[in-house]
Amino acid sequence: MTNLLLNIDAGTIDWSRAQFALTAIYHWLFVPLTLGLAVIMGIIETKYYCTKDKFWMDAAKFWQKLFGINFAMGVATGIILEFEFGTNWSNYSWFVGDIFGAPLAIEGVVAFFMESTFVAVMYFGWKKVSPGFHLASTWLTGLGATISAWWILVANAWMQYPVGCEFNPDTMRNEMVDFLAVAFSPFAVGKFCHTVISTWIIGAIFCVGVSCWYLMKKRHIRLATESLKIGAVVGLIASLGAAFTGHVSGQQVAEVQPMKLAAMEALYNGGTDQGLTAVAWVNPFCQPDYEQLEAAPLKIDMPYALSIMATNDPHGFVPGINDLLNGYTRPDGTQEPSVDEKMVMGQKAITALAAYRKARAAGNESEATAQAEVLKANMQYMGYGYIRDKHDAVPFVPVNFWAFRAMVGLGCLFILFFAVLVILAYRIPYLSVITRRLLAALGILPETAADTHDMTGLPAWHYWLAIALIPLAYIASESGWLVAEFGRQPWTIQDMLPTWVAVSDLQSSSVMLTFFIFLILFTTMLAVEINIMLKQIKKGPEL
Repeated sequence: MTNLLLNIDAGTIDWSRAQFALTAIYHWLFVPLTLGLAVIMGIIETKYYCTKDKFWMDAAKFWQKLFGINFAMGVATGIILEFEFGTNWSNYSWFVGDIFGAPLAIEGVVAFFMESTFVAVMYFGWKKVSPGFHLASTWLTGLGATISAWWILVANAWMQYPVGCEFNPDTMRNEMVDFLAVAFSPFAVGKFCHTVISTWIIGAIFCVGVSCWYLMKKRHIRLATESLKIGAVVGLIASLGAAFTGHVSGQQVAEVQPMKLAAMEALYNGGTDQGLTAVAWVNPFCQPDYEQLEAAPLKIDMPYALSIMATNDPHGFVPGINDLLNGYTRPDGTQEPSVDEKMVMGQKAITALAAYRKARAAGNESEATAQAEVLKANMQYMGYGYIRDKHDAVPFVPVNFWAFRAMVGLGCLFILFFAVLVILAYRIPYLSVITRRLLAALGILPETAADTHDMTGLPAWHYWLAIALIPLAYIASESGWLVAEFGRQPWTIQDMLPTWVAVSDLQSSSVMLTFFIFLILFTTMLAVEINIMLKQIKKGPEL
């Protein structure tokens, strides 16, 4: 990390970020459905194993075909994503490759190998292995994909909350000193649980949407009905689980990434007894004047909810953007330095590092030892030494604010949707009758449907609603990732390595060219997948 890195073309930084964002967004279109359908098809094949009813075998094969189409596309985009760390972010890879590379290597050697092996048995072993071994292969395929997600999320969580490492001034690298701290940090566990559970929502909504299309067309009624029931239960459990794990993740963000939480809430000035914003006017296209505004205009909040989410105390203190920029006193009495003070300490660390290396090269061990002490004292804020304006430490508020509301708002919608669906589909006594009569009174269900449990007799718009939730589920999922990654800005590694120091020294034109190549390639792949999936759904199961 020398001064040369600060002179990289700004266009290279912007295009490198755009290309990585493009690849990650497209990749995440495929991954959630892979993880979600793995649960659906595992449950369906388990029912076949228990009942020996051939219907369940045919149903399992149908969902496995859709899983396989999506699985192949996810692998292709994921490989390109990992290569970009070496091509576009080589300074990042050099600086933390000893740490970041370990979970990615484990993911490739263990988890990806596992899912690739058992997916072959799942597709081609129906008549070649025992039913029990085949069932195990189906679940192990999904487990392998989930373990892959674990190690990838461990790597991402470390970027959000770097632990288990020490900076070595002789090698100019951050080196791992505690593998278990990296692999099982609370941030990694929380991120994994919230992310994977959210993928089950997408799998469940996809399953329910496809089932409702069949019910609307009055085709494959038993497949649609049984799949809908399974999808409804998985979706309700996952939606409630995502809400709980989201609360846990929110507390972790409040603890280690308070600026991200402030951006998510458009919280300009913090304090105690903070409410969680329901709606407010935040211009989606420009950064708000947070230094001049007391709060976002037209703000309506839920009293005390943000303090509860962040601290488990309705009177807890939550810092805002200005508090974090200018420094503040924590509730325990300790003083949090301002960004300007952190920038000064970061510059001391950078200067001490240069002086240390110069002293070591000259053989002056006493001077090297003295500079090493200065470096160690200021190392926590070394990344701030590359920031020239304290306002660069504030992420883009509009993206974080609106993406967070999209994620949470749609999550609440999914809970309501799946709760009603479970009640109707499983004919829960009393609740089912009450729910149907209430929906009929509200005009959502026809009067004739108030006391019937026929899921095929509903108006067409009910089925279209379920189908429409499929893209909304993806919007919620992508919004979560936007909050996670935009909220971390300007850091590639939180408080340690700014984005513009991590990028490769490339020509911006080269990155721009590959950006558009990937845009065309990934868009084509997505269009091909959707076309193949629609054809397979239209064809239906092979009975």
